Amino acid sequence: MATNLHRNCIFCLIANNQDEEAEIMKENNELVCFKDIDPAAPHHYLVVPKRHIYSCFSLHKGHICLVERMAEMGKAVLREQGITDMKVARLGFHMPPYISVGHLHLHVIAPASQISEYMGYKFIPGTESFITVNESINQSIKTQAILILYRFVETCDNSGVSEKEMFVGVFLDYLYEKKTFCSSLTIGN
Repeated sequence: MATNLHRNCIFCLIANNQDEEAEIMKENNELVCFKDIDPAAPHHYLVVPKRHIYSCFSLHKGHICLVERMAEMGKAVLREQGITDMKVARLGFHMPPYISVGHLHLHVIAPASQISEYMGYKFIPGTESFITVNESINQSIKTQAILILYRFVETCDNSGVSEKEMFVGVFLDYLYEKKTFCSSLTIGN
């Protein structure tokens, strides 16, 4: 059982086998994939971490592998259901305040061309309400860059090193980290 189970969070209950109505499609020690109760397309699943994370805004660089594993589980479920062409799938997160449950959940939808007309607006990539897996990873990296620059400014104020030398060092560290994380991304949508 997850150590930070929120008793009033339906996704925590589902992820920890405390909801009998959820139709679990796949599960491991970290993640659970289940059918959406109000599907927008013929295949609409949610992948959630068992550990409570509020939303995609709570993600940081350390969660990149988690997001990758969520996407891989979602794709595995689609393949098990006969969807082999991942180009027809849409994987993404709703962003606050457009979330219905305050627990990180990846929407796995296929075929995207069959998203119902009345729900289509909720799943448009690149809008203020819906972010794809790759967009969420890029957002996490950008957030890390902002933190590094903030740390740079703080360090310059408290150090005898010239600002130029400090900036070059911090910036090169950031570029190395970004290259390392981005080079491992092969997720697709």
